Amino acid sequence: MGLSLLVGSNPIPPREVFAAIFLRDSSPEATVILTQRLPRTLLGLAVGVALGAAGALMQGHTRNPLAEPGLFGVNAGAAFGVVLLSFAFHIDSTASIVFAALLGAAGATAVVIVAAWAGRAKGTPVTLALTGASLGAVLTAATTGIVLLDKQSLDVMRFWSVGSLTGRPQDTFGLIVGMIALGLVLAFINAPGVTALGLGDDMARSLGNRVAAVRILGVVGITLLAAAGTAACGPIAFLGLVAPWAVRGFTGPRYTWLIPLAGIAGAVVMLFSDVVARIAVPQGELPVGLVIAVIGAPVLIAVVSRRKAAQL
Repeated sequence: MGLSLLVGSNPIPPREVFAAIFLRDSSPEATVILTQRLPRTLLGLAVGVALGAAGALMQGHTRNPLAEPGLFGVNAGAAFGVVLLSFAFHIDSTASIVFAALLGAAGATAVVIVAAWAGRAKGTPVTLALTGASLGAVLTAATTGIVLLDKQSLDVMRFWSVGSLTGRPQDTFGLIVGMIALGLVLAFINAPGVTALGLGDDMARSLGNRVAAVRILGVVGITLLAAAGTAACGPIAFLGLVAPWAVRGFTGPRYTWLIPLAGIAGAVVMLFSDVVARIAVPQGELPVGLVIAVIGAPVLIAVVSRRKAAQL
């Protein structure tokens, strides 16, 4: 976090950062810290925690070590919400884009929940994953169709979809953090049940868990975390996959430890990637989503190549 405050196109000494935050300095450097770097750092911290914890929870509920929050159609739903409201109401402010993405992500996950529990399978891991993947494909096709028909929707989509902490509205920060906080509370409550589900549904029931209730609580937690994180910064690929695997070797399948540590790992990866994004290009910066994808792709290949990758 300290590195994120210090590093940028113009590095700021630690004493200037300290003066800006604690001594209410009025220098130009203090203005940069308080109006740009500190809000950006706090947003990256919150989104990293959210996506890391959501990834761990998703992997537990689907029993799939390659699962990440986008599996429930969150990313596709958020993108569809952005382009649909842009096409229908011509939104162009960053705050409106965040709200549109939030509504789209939450709506897509709600559809997945209802559809997955409507059949005989009643929300099994396979049903949830297949329903989310199918809905994601449909929404992606619809999004593509809209942006081909409307140039403004294409411009709005291009701005939001790069996955960046730059230029995000501070007036939605309270809503985003509130959703993330509620999602984390649900995730921590859900953690013992997810650990039991790893032993199989029958064993989980014998240990006193209500399997359907555990799954519903987990899906709601994933929705809050992933929808808030995606709406705030755009789609951030691989973070929900990388963070749980960074700490799984220390925690094993105990989700009471895995979820919080995955959240911490997600925040570290997000802030480190954002620092790299700022300094990688001399005149300008890269989208943080691009940097995380470069980090996450080798991790995905490594996970797939592991002999025990199929075992959670």
